[in-house]
Amino acid sequence: MSMAVKPTDEKPKINEEVINRGDHDEKRVKRKRRYMAMVRTPPRVIASQLQPPLQRLYISCTDVFKDVGMAPSPPGVQQICQILDGMMPDDVGIERLQFVDNDTTVIYKVICHNDNFLLYLLLLPENAIIPLHGHPGMTVFSKLLLGEVSIKAYDMVEDPDVINQYSPPSPQLELACLEEEGVLAIPCNTKVLYPNSGGNIHEFKAITPCAILDVAAPPFSKSEGRDCIYYNDVADAVLPNENMSKKEEGKRYRWLEKTIFSEELLKMEWRDYTGLRIIE
Repeated sequence: MSMAVKPTDEKPKINEEVINRGDHDEKRVKRKRRYMAMVRTPPRVIASQLQPPLQRLYISCTDVFKDVGMAPSPPGVQQICQILDGMMPDDVGIERLQFVDNDTTVIYKVICHNDNFLLYLLLLPENAIIPLHGHPGMTVFSKLLLGEVSIKAYDMVEDPDVINQYSPPSPQLELACLEEEGVLAIPCNTKVLYPNSGGNIHEFKAITPCAILDVAAPPFSKSEGRDCIYYNDVADAVLPNENMSKKEEGKRYRWLEKTIFSEELLKMEWRDYTGLRIIE
């Protein structure tokens, strides 16, 4: 004789002891993984990771630029860019930018200046302009922290085959190739300008109030030929005939002329840096 099974609303019993033990084992595995990661990581790296970004940037610059005048290695460039890419305005003590109405004076603040590199802040009010200028013999890392800025960047043409195709209107003019023209806005990656490439000759115009964090190596030095050079953008460089070589296709060339710095070109005010400090 079969017996009917009485339906029930009771849920099947769960072995809570097994579940709890499983959770405990999972947590123990995670703790072990964290411990092993710390064991494999050198103490100096762990200490560095716990430091503020500005301090880590200083330590990295000290390491990457330890040989004065030497171009940074690709791993060194990547190391500095990685730190700069993750930096925020409050890492240098900036919460927001407030400027006097109708004042387009650029604020310049030095964070660190030694024989190997220069670390500084540029604060640009709306419509402020840093005119066309170059950093001879220097590698410059620029990170936009706040705002939106219009940029135009050139490199001097060094290829004799290209230069010989053009006739300068004046012997004082130099042939430059347009490398970049557009608008830079946050969030964005770090720009790297090399002595002869990457748009070393450039200009900025602030569309909104902006903050730019720069690393320049080696630092400016007039006695060593690393003084900031300003230029006038004179005119398009036009080939004397319509036969354009393949090397010229898609490129725009301009004639630039060196000019003397004046307050009419750039209104700049030096102020003390009052943000987060670094330990040298």
